[in-house]
Amino acid sequence: MMTCQIAQDLLEPDAAHAVRNLLPEEVGGDLSALCVWPDQVRHWYKYSWTGPLHFIDTPDKACSFDYSRDCHGPDGAKDMCVAGAIANFTSQLLHYKHGSADRKYNFTEALLFLSHFMGDVHQVACYLLFRSFHSQPMHVGFTSDQGGNSIDLRWFKHKSNLHHVWDREIIQTALAEFYDKDMDTFRKQLEHNLTKGTWSDDVSSWGDCEDLLSCPTKYATESINLACKWAYNGVHEGETLSDDYFGSRLPIVSRRIVQGGVRLAMFLNRIFGRHNRDVAAPF
Repeated sequence: MMTCQIAQDLLEPDAAHAVRNLLPEEVGGDLSALCVWPDQVRHWYKYSWTGPLHFIDTPDKACSFDYSRDCHGPDGAKDMCVAGAIANFTSQLLHYKHGSADRKYNFTEALLFLSHFMGDVHQVACYLLFRSFHSQPMHVGFTSDQGGNSIDLRWFKHKSNLHHVWDREIIQTALAEFYDKDMDTFRKQLEHNLTKGTWSDDVSSWGDCEDLLSCPTKYATESINLACKWAYNGVHEGETLSDDYFGSRLPIVSRRIVQGGVRLAMFLNRIFGRHNRDVAAPF
């Protein structure tokens, strides 16, 4: 998952040490190797309750996110959405320094859920196991079309739907067209743009938000605004999306990948930092 790769490269020593300690030995300290885990277990009975945590449904064409209105499960349970999940698992990880005596939290699972959901809320295109893609620009979308899943169309010459276009098609096409299908080359280009290129002047502002709840709320609001402006706008059932749509949307997907990585690193650095800085008025 590229979000996690970018984030891990940006960790400060204390956070990097904590992340390595929480990961199982078999992944060799590689957070990205397990960032897909929440998607794998959501269909298991034990973790079926996590399904609603991967997305947010908002009122059709409202183009806004209201936490009290939109962050709930199918049964109305509060805080059951991706923004609520980020706040919850962040709160759990803040107990990490209390030591292993606090058995009510599974800190490894909390780390994996937080890392994955930071990707989801950013609509992030993520490279997963089995060479499949997980891009979530439509994980904050409209209720009636299930985040674009029911909007059938064609992507160039093959059948798809709007959710899948943002879930994998845009990145797959970019890899084939520009990067010889090499994800590492694509990631290095994004990281170059982060440090020395397109976004280098913007990075410092990406961490701006007031407190624990306002961060994921801000990210979800960004996502639904982008979905309205770039994903849904001008798209009609049954049409063919091709070069114009691809060329204008790829920069949006790329930026959200990097924002997700930068912000995940910010969270982990603050959670695991030596003084838990910004915990009193966090994030």
